[in-house]
Amino acid sequence: MQDTLSKIVAHKRTEIAAAKGRVPIGELRRLLDDAPPVRDFVAGLKVKNPVALIAEVKKASPSAGLIRADFEPVAIAKIYEQSGANCLSVLTDEHFFQGHLDFLKAIRREVSIPVLRKDFVLDEYQVVEARAAGADAVLLIAECLPGSELAELHAAILDLGMTPLVELYEAENLDRVLALNPRLVGVNNRDLRTFVTDIEHAVRLHERMPKGIPFVAESGIRTAADVSRLRSAGIDAMLVGESLMRQADLAQAVTQLLNPAS
Repeated sequence: MQDTLSKIVAHKRTEIAAAKGRVPIGELRRLLDDAPPVRDFVAGLKVKNPVALIAEVKKASPSAGLIRADFEPVAIAKIYEQSGANCLSVLTDEHFFQGHLDFLKAIRREVSIPVLRKDFVLDEYQVVEARAAGADAVLLIAECLPGSELAELHAAILDLGMTPLVELYEAENLDRVLALNPRLVGVNNRDLRTFVTDIEHAVRLHERMPKGIPFVAESGIRTAADVSRLRSAGIDAMLVGESLMRQADLAQAVTQLLNPAS
């Protein structure tokens, strides 16, 4: 049976081909001059919070289905910013996550903190799309990018002044990721093939990381106790989406996550 990640990647390739047919990459590049200046994503993670928060704007997922029915992406992003999030992650995958690149464009105009394009990036075309939309950072998933593809896209993101957040799940990909001399590394606690989550996965891989590379734990972070666990392990930042998006009071949820005693 085809795993979830393989299904997503296969569908994404058809989307990319269709997008190139609608707007050739040369035409897309001409939009870059009008894009807003890049904000420093890594610097954004180094202020305010003991474990920095990348708060995610996320409507749905293949594993959870619809997460938030009253989904107003700009309003959500503003609440995240006002409540103390360091940076934002915006889901732009349409088919599986009910996201859209227009969500990122609209959010980027209304917030002052850096914004990550969260998608399954397989082609330089998507990197140019991200910058044209105003993204300050772009997610790369090592498991989706074999051979030289990871390094090539990493370089393309840097060339446009953005920050690559290089994510891995499989420990066997750690050496490939570190060979990039990455500015920012994330470990997904969720196996994207099965969608099983284990928060200790990031903790274990963090122990194998060289000092000095900012590290993000992603997925499965729900409670103040989870945040305390990350902090005690020396993890710099967390990317949190579903557990926040399910809360009626987003501001309170962010505050409680960042300030366990409040």
